[in-house]
Amino acid sequence: MDFTDTPAEAAFRDEIRTWLAENLKGEFAALGSAGGPADETGWDTRVEWARLLGRDRWTGLSWPVEYGGRGADVAQQIIYSEEYARANAPSSVSFFGEGLFAPTLIAWGTDEQKRRFLPGIQMCEELWCQGFSEPNAGSDLANVQTRGVLDGEEWVVDGQKVWTTLAHRSDWCFVVTRTDPESSGHHGLSYLLVPMDQPGVDVRPLRQMTGSAEFNEVFFDGARTAKENVLGPVGEGWKVALATLGFERGTAFLSQQLAFEEEVTRVLDIARKNGAADDPVLRDELAARYIGLQVMKYNGMRMLTNLVKSATLGPEASIGKLFWTTWHKAFGETAMKVLGADALTVAESGAGTYDLDELHQIFMASRAETIYAGSSEIQHNIIGERVLGLPREPR
Repeated sequence: MDFTDTPAEAAFRDEIRTWLAENLKGEFAALGSAGGPADETGWDTRVEWARLLGRDRWTGLSWPVEYGGRGADVAQQIIYSEEYARANAPSSVSFFGEGLFAPTLIAWGTDEQKRRFLPGIQMCEELWCQGFSEPNAGSDLANVQTRGVLDGEEWVVDGQKVWTTLAHRSDWCFVVTRTDPESSGHHGLSYLLVPMDQPGVDVRPLRQMTGSAEFNEVFFDGARTAKENVLGPVGEGWKVALATLGFERGTAFLSQQLAFEEEVTRVLDIARKNGAADDPVLRDELAARYIGLQVMKYNGMRMLTNLVKSATLGPEASIGKLFWTTWHKAFGETAMKVLGADALTVAESGAGTYDLDELHQIFMASRAETIYAGSSEIQHNIIGERVLGLPREPR
């Protein structure tokens, strides 16, 4: 791995820094990096910021030029993520559309589908959510029960999805659906694109211990979508879903991992100010979290180096997903120890509600990170079977 910018990469980095310096001002700068893939903080401001990014083609950076992108290579994408994180810019409101669906669409979609959906994602005019998990099919998508039946020129969808992030904000949902009623397991699934604003879609919020309700249950009861709104071949949706999961476990969280450096810096500052850094046990734990951050960074670079060489993300992406989620969960626990008694208090915001600061949010939200995008147990299986070549887990 060579971390030195080439002259072309240095020029690209300067272009990004200049653009951010000229545009990241006022309410955009004041918001900072607040928010996240599953956070509605500063929503309207972040939507406006996203449209500014789309206008200048920073959203869709890696897309082919013919579809409105810049055709950026992996090195340029990394540079962009680094500079974006360093600038403390607002987080994306279109993580699922931009980070997950768009690369899947480019890999599997028809020309007509790309020209139909990519502009709306780029300009933040159409937001997407992910319809994978079900009450009895979480990380094990082979047990999907949501059904899709072709009725003339439309698919009719019936079933339930759960933990559907920002479904109440979304215009579309990419839904893993069983379209072959005689099939089982990974066979007979299709990847349908379903509009959310229709009578057959019912979105119900799920309120968490953080006080927010960005996750939802989504019920499809005779929901309809056009016949052509299937991504990839009918019945081969499992392959398409695997592509989405690969992006979710790999490059999609790159900028988030870079932002972890800011979180570590903040906790270290608090530890120095409140004396927690003088506790030898806690001091050792803080050192371990810092070392873990460095390991995460270089493992990520190794994964991305392989991506540059092969142009595809393999099952080794699960190593990165397993590591960063496990690390972040442990980091949240360490942050609470640093806060001490202050970790047990929150600010009241009236009407029986309360506000959590950033460290409380990290502690609580990180518990879910080891579950979504494939639980840690699933990642262990993938690494064991597909990376290490160990025997398959008994079914």
